[in-house]
Amino acid sequence: MLAILSITFPIYAAIALGFALTRRGWFKPSDMKVLGGYVLNVALPALLFHAVATRPVGEVFNPAYMSVFLLGGLGTILMAWIWFRLTSVEASRRGVAVMGTSCPNSGFVGYPVMLLAFPDLAGSILAMNMLVENFVLIPTSLILMEMGRDGAHESLFAKLRAVILGVVKRPMVIALILGLCVSISGLTLPEPGLRFLGMLAASASALALFAIGGTLVGLPLRGNRALAVQITLGKLVLHPTLVFAALVCLGAGLSSNLQAAVILSAAMPIFTIYPLFAMEHGRESIASLALLGTTVASFATLTILLGFLT
Repeated sequence: MLAILSITFPIYAAIALGFALTRRGWFKPSDMKVLGGYVLNVALPALLFHAVATRPVGEVFNPAYMSVFLLGGLGTILMAWIWFRLTSVEASRRGVAVMGTSCPNSGFVGYPVMLLAFPDLAGSILAMNMLVENFVLIPTSLILMEMGRDGAHESLFAKLRAVILGVVKRPMVIALILGLCVSISGLTLPEPGLRFLGMLAASASALALFAIGGTLVGLPLRGNRALAVQITLGKLVLHPTLVFAALVCLGAGLSSNLQAAVILSAAMPIFTIYPLFAMEHGRESIASLALLGTTVASFATLTILLGFLT
């Protein structure tokens, strides 16, 4: 048990520190946007580029792992959409709820967990998760959200085009593509460049966790608590369960570490910018409640899962 807590405690202690210092006024909630922007636009892209560019493609991208993560994520989207439809959740909230159940925080929480649990695989796991999330899970959720928008809205084709353009412009996606090009070409990066990228990458973990804690301060906590609980259960229970089912079907060739990693990846709390997507549909309150719920509850669920899987 102590070995498991040695993984989860530092992560949630950093989140708690960010929350406490921001709540105390040493930092402002707006400061967390700056820190989060640095992590999203500088540190994680550097990490992803370094992880992909310095390894052969076959070592970075594991088709079986990505298939399991993809199938489990799509299954979660489908099951969540059916559930929220059967429970009469209005269309304008249904897409927001589906996104909450199926889009994990692989960058801010997942990478620090993998770095402590599987240090040699953490960069590759992050790269594979980001590809599936940015090109499939998040765009699919955004389209469902757009389809449920009240009143006039863009055509499905126009929304899909906007989503794809938004994806390819993200620094992390650009870093993945550039790293892939370097990996395929077989080029060796100069040592000063590698050290620079490594230095930036090393700053990602602690700053990401601290920023999450600070972001939780001042979140609007009014909203449909029953729906927030359903989203939380969907994210922390349904998503990893369906990924496990996909693993049984498709993951026979995966190593034990990658089998554990793919389930843990699905068990991460909701990604940090979830309320920003929900804000476009006037549902930021329910998204904030669900984000807080999954972040807090995942300390227990991840600790239990790590106990079983590692």
